[in-house]
Amino acid sequence: MKPIIAMLLAGLAVPALAQNAPVPAPATPPPTTGEVLTGTVTDDSAWADLGIAIPAFPTNADVATQASAGGTAATGRALAQVITDDLKNNGLFKPTGPSSLPTPSMAEVTTPAFATWQGKGAEMLVHGFVRANGDGNLTIGCYLYDVALSQQLVKGAWVVGPGEWRRAAHKCADIVYSRLSGESPFFDSRIAYIAETGPKNRRKKQLAIMDSDGANHRFLTSGQAIALTPRYSPDYKQIVYLSYLNGNPRIYIYDTERGTQKLVTQSGNPTFAPRWSPDGKWILYSMAVGGNTDIYRVSAAGGESKRLTDNPGIDVGGSFSPDGSKIVFESDRSGGQQIYVMNADGSDQKRISFFGGRAATPEWSPRGDQIAFTHIAGDFHIGVMSAGGGGMRTLTGGWQDEAPTWAPNGRVIQFFRTEKGSGRSALWQVDLTGKNERRLPTPVDASDPAWGPVLP
Repeated sequence: MKPIIAMLLAGLAVPALAQNAPVPAPATPPPTTGEVLTGTVTDDSAWADLGIAIPAFPTNADVATQASAGGTAATGRALAQVITDDLKNNGLFKPTGPSSLPTPSMAEVTTPAFATWQGKGAEMLVHGFVRANGDGNLTIGCYLYDVALSQQLVKGAWVVGPGEWRRAAHKCADIVYSRLSGESPFFDSRIAYIAETGPKNRRKKQLAIMDSDGANHRFLTSGQAIALTPRYSPDYKQIVYLSYLNGNPRIYIYDTERGTQKLVTQSGNPTFAPRWSPDGKWILYSMAVGGNTDIYRVSAAGGESKRLTDNPGIDVGGSFSPDGSKIVFESDRSGGQQIYVMNADGSDQKRISFFGGRAATPEWSPRGDQIAFTHIAGDFHIGVMSAGGGGMRTLTGGWQDEAPTWAPNGRVIQFFRTEKGSGRSALWQVDLTGKNERRLPTPVDASDPAWGPVLP
């Protein structure tokens, strides 16, 4: 799959973009006089409902394309709907989508009828366009306007292959989200997870991936061997996961571009939860030897493993801090599952969780400020605490919510929820307010989610 080509527009015209050019970092938009949209997503009381109008993106000519959405006019409507769904599902905004709005002309994309939109009560306006290029690609533009101020806030343009139009929609939603919230983007990202089918005693578990909104779903493994606990590499090109075939555990790295995989390490001993280091050079995992489970580190290229913990009991998990200097893990060395932190070389191990109940499956936020985990106090819930162990909060109230994974901006958490009685599992996500919770669509039961970084 070719990478999307993206850049923020310097002017009103869309520049010609080289198909294989690297993606420059977006420029920081200038401050807007009279800007009143302030606050952070951890404090929902600072937010008012935002009336964001997102009409269909017009096209200069309705040209048939190879896009799954059809011609450029149909693609323009689909783009606006994906952007609307992204912002609505995030929980901060209440956008109005293209089905309820008139489609603007191409001229109105850069010169909106502000008085008309003010009369309709819109506070923000997202305009855009779709243009078919001579080489078969699409140019997609995106503009965010403050209706009350009659002012443009941010704009962007992307050249994509016809099958990549959804990525442009996610990129547009990302710049809108970032401009209005002040937070980093996360919509243009992918999720790996374990797809589950079959009866409980013969469960088929396959490695699968999809976009952050559930689109472009793909199974990567056949299910002949059980797949567990996937994680994306920092460069997005690989997924590390645990595979069990005939009871023998192996850690594999799956190359998402080539569709191939390589063996990192294998053992006759029970093995758990492989995790990448932030630089992509190392894999953490847990292994039980002689009844004692410890955390090990092995090169992503394979080779000899190094044991990092050596304590009676069960040390499991392992998630690096974003700078790679520390590792958070769970251990029952104190008599029950609790959260511990150690240096990346295994030194200075110390407990950080001292609240009621047990704590398991810790994962460090990409921002480095918090740790998400499974809080076990009767039922299983998703909790967060500071990197030092303080400020614990419970975000979910399901019967069995577990295995949190962070959005790339560190402001949304994904997990899997098992239904009481049926035992069926599904992927859910919740933001740090704990109030914006939703289920993600998957074609079959789902567990062990892993949210990758923002795509380049």
